[in-house]
Amino acid sequence: MARLARRALDERRYALVEAGTGTGKTLAYLLPAILSGRRVVVSTATKTLQEQIVHKDLPLLRQVSGLDFEATVMKGRANYLCLSRLDQAEEDPHFSLPSREDIKAFKLVQQWARTTAVGDKAELDLPESLSLWRPLSATSETCSGQRCPRHEECFVTRMRKRAAESDLVIVNHHLFFADLALRTATRPEARGRGAEVIPGYEAVIFDEAHALEDVATEYFGVVASDYRVGDLIHDAERVLGEEADALGVTRRLDRLEIVTREFFDVVGKMLPKAGDPTLRLTRGQTQGLSGPAESVKEVLLAVRAALSQSEVVEVQALARRCKEITDDLEFLVAAGETGFVYWAEQRSRARYLRAAPIDVAGELKQRLYSQTDSLVFTSATLAAQGRLDFVKKRLGLTDPETGQDAYTVDTLVLDSPFDYRSQAALYTPVHLPEASDPAFVEAAAEEILALCAITGGRAFALFTSLRNMNAAHRLLKDRLPYRVLLQGDRPKQALIDDFKERPSVLFAAQSFWEGVDVPGEALSLVIIDKLPFASPADPVVAARIDQLKTKGADAFGEYQVPQAALALRQGFGRLIRTRRDRGIVAVLDRRLTKKAYGTVFLESLPDCPRSEKREVIGDWWIGKLRARR
Repeated sequence: MARLARRALDERRYALVEAGTGTGKTLAYLLPAILSGRRVVVSTATKTLQEQIVHKDLPLLRQVSGLDFEATVMKGRANYLCLSRLDQAEEDPHFSLPSREDIKAFKLVQQWARTTAVGDKAELDLPESLSLWRPLSATSETCSGQRCPRHEECFVTRMRKRAAESDLVIVNHHLFFADLALRTATRPEARGRGAEVIPGYEAVIFDEAHALEDVATEYFGVVASDYRVGDLIHDAERVLGEEADALGVTRRLDRLEIVTREFFDVVGKMLPKAGDPTLRLTRGQTQGLSGPAESVKEVLLAVRAALSQSEVVEVQALARRCKEITDDLEFLVAAGETGFVYWAEQRSRARYLRAAPIDVAGELKQRLYSQTDSLVFTSATLAAQGRLDFVKKRLGLTDPETGQDAYTVDTLVLDSPFDYRSQAALYTPVHLPEASDPAFVEAAAEEILALCAITGGRAFALFTSLRNMNAAHRLLKDRLPYRVLLQGDRPKQALIDDFKERPSVLFAAQSFWEGVDVPGEALSLVIIDKLPFASPADPVVAARIDQLKTKGADAFGEYQVPQAALALRQGFGRLIRTRRDRGIVAVLDRRLTKKAYGTVFLESLPDCPRSEKREVIGDWWIGKLRARR
């Protein structure tokens, strides 16, 4: 793998490598990156891997290689304190501190701001439930750039300077694609929306590359929401204060609040009353919103005109935001880009209009591959049935017409260092109801109870939906004789720390399927309720299925099944993290063995003993316990 990474960086090629946990893949690409003499961006999907690279792998490389290099971690702006906004909050008598916790936290931030070198909120132990951080954080919307009086002290500016002088820049996929979308905006009205964050680079290494398609889809899309407009109104009132009346803005902001609510009320009425509040929109439906949208755009333009009279930097930034929201709303309502899918949704109390590219492969070719000649893609889960064809196609590395490589791509699938035949067993019961049967959740809960008795808890129960997770938790929370943890009750890391302390059962959904590392006996059982097919009700998934069907392709076999197989591998991968780990993976969905396509899933999983009988799996586990003694 190191040789392939070195070749990609030295000879301006691409490399696509599957390398599982325990192979040392981070060292295999970090050393060639350092030796290349080029500025290389390393992008990860999860904070866990980012922390591993910074605090474990890079110090190890420095120690054993003797190489001298500079590396900088970059995070999104919202992770950093904005000194200018802190100044404004300290001077604003109306700055809201509604609780004792907020007052205590604000004092903590003030003290910390005087001593911190980087301004990263990760240095603070602030409860996630506090809303205090948001109005103090750095954002592109409120940033006045070089005209800010605190520009030279700005933590984002300092971070960028450090990165510009570094050999390695460590980011996450969200920051990378937010930055790339900014650099390569194809819509004229979207260009120039603030400065790029990541300094110029010559090569990129994507670890956890299985997540790229989803993240790129999000950041190459367009969104408008009542929440976004509400933020603008709130910030305008805070920045302008008494000057709002002088500029004639107060009445217009009041009017903007009214017409925005009216517009998104119309959007809200289009959404399903039951189930998932999401609706894929036709062009006719979006254009049917043009009347109320015009009212919002008119008021936004009036607010912008009033704000543009001011020469104050913060006020000019507000005027720019008015223009950006106007442009995005116009794009969404026109729905004129045929390569995009459009939809409306409600999340918590906010209503959204969204659009996203159906074919991310085309966007990647235009925005990334045409600009960067050295790329390395790696992950523990890239291969379906041992082949990389699916991910190459989804990432646009093959020609869609011929199926041949569109670029010079070196590929490699590394064997795992783990002995799965000895370390893991797969339980595939067939006696449970079909996954679509209303009786499935109750039957699955009973199976979870019986399996946990085998391993003494120490289990992740992973679900494909929050609804089933919560239902199973309700059925079992008072029946399991172990500590029971539930995703959402506490921050993710706090739940993992609690899980490691004593035998527990953790009920979790999507966010625990990857980027979670619990080595040793603390995790001995991973239970997966259903095969993790992406919901065909998801507008992006539905649009991609339709696109493939239009081309005469088998959307289920060529897209939905391999995508779900890779997701199942992610869930399976939570179990075995070291050569000493032992445990059971249980997949409660009978389709795994009863449907023909189940073969794709089974052939994508590690080769280990498998049984449909719980007693056999129980005996296997007892044998492992005896062998340890």
